[in-house]
Amino acid sequence: MNFSEVFKQSNQLCKVSPDGKYLATCVQYRLVVRDFNSLQIVHLYTCLDLVMHMEWSSDSLFILCAMYKRGLVQVWSLEQPDWHCKIDEGSIGLVSSRWSPDGRHVLNTTEFNLRVTIWSLCTKSVSYIKYPKACQKGMDFTADGRYMALAERRECKDYISVFVCDNWHLLRHFESETQDLAGLEWSPNGCVLAVWDNCLEYKILLYSLDGRLLSSYSAYEWSLGIKSVAWSPSSQFLAVGSYDEKVRILNHITWKKITEFEHPTTIINTKAVVLKEVEKRPVVGSEDLSIHQLTMDNSLFSTQSKYEITQLPAQVPVIKPDPDRANPKIGISALAISADNRYLATKNDNMPQSLWVWDMLRLGLLAVLEQTAPVRCFVWDPHRPRLALCTGNTKVYLWSPAGCVSVNVPVEGSFQVQSLFWHCSGSSLVLLSKEHICLCYMEAEEEK
Repeated sequence: MNFSEVFKQSNQLCKVSPDGKYLATCVQYRLVVRDFNSLQIVHLYTCLDLVMHMEWSSDSLFILCAMYKRGLVQVWSLEQPDWHCKIDEGSIGLVSSRWSPDGRHVLNTTEFNLRVTIWSLCTKSVSYIKYPKACQKGMDFTADGRYMALAERRECKDYISVFVCDNWHLLRHFESETQDLAGLEWSPNGCVLAVWDNCLEYKILLYSLDGRLLSSYSAYEWSLGIKSVAWSPSSQFLAVGSYDEKVRILNHITWKKITEFEHPTTIINTKAVVLKEVEKRPVVGSEDLSIHQLTMDNSLFSTQSKYEITQLPAQVPVIKPDPDRANPKIGISALAISADNRYLATKNDNMPQSLWVWDMLRLGLLAVLEQTAPVRCFVWDPHRPRLALCTGNTKVYLWSPAGCVSVNVPVEGSFQVQSLFWHCSGSSLVLLSKEHICLCYMEAEEEK
């Protein structure tokens, strides 16, 4: 692995363009665009206020910067740096802003979710959609960009509208069989819309493009329900994580459960490998303690770590949640399926230091990574079965079926990795600390 120098960023606003050529970062009210390979600055834009959200258009030609406090959105062009667009929502306010799939329309959601405003960059026309629902994930586009599903709330009932993105005409409008809709997500092939209820009721609904209810699934009643949902890239499986510390896998033919994965406190499965991170602080001799090294070389005192295989049965560290507090730290809060549909990674909130990897071929536990600190973020390589994760310390971790590795980020000062994401080619990782970013390049041997 090789690492780049460190650059500044604010509010974790760092995005790689969809074509992989550029890296955009926000530093307070400035937008900095770099060439991804050379990291040289190619464009520098100044926004009117502190940027709260930043997003690339699908064709990598425009960048949207939203300033929610002022109800403003600014759009910048890479091809024509002198051209820019300013959208002011005025007194009605702004809580979210995003691109349409064609990269020529901006969708703004106003305060109190009164409406969604669709602004066209080409014709300067404006369209409005009333009653969008304020929920975890109330808007989603199909992967091909043809359709948009929007959750709505009117007359104390949940509705779903499906729009054609070419002209924003309403294709279907139907009532959802949910008490309080919490989110919706299209399958990767765009044929099925998954809709789930809030955590007070376990219910997930599968709708076709024309609004027909294909199936409804409920695992249990009278207890906290769904916490996370993830489609497999092939659309063949739907993984549903819940507060009962289980993941249920639904199949795409009957929409029935084919298996469920439990997260036990004691692992006795002989086919699973438990990899425990073990830290070792290097011994520093007096001859190493020069003034220059003390001030400049942070790696001199950095803790090294490696993974050791734990003998089974193995105990998994558990934190008991407070039953009197809302949103208890228990249950499956994060799910991710690898690009080849072979592996599923899960995180159970009351076992925050453990990451579970499941084999979707034999439907069983494959590995458990036991970290020294709570897992902050994990994400699969977009092309290979390779998982990257971070725990808020100075290391980045990689897991693959071949094994697991821990790597220190060798930069001056303390670079504590808060989150990370892959470049679209899978050749590098973008690491984010609280105020900085660093690029981690995979070597050719590691990519194979």
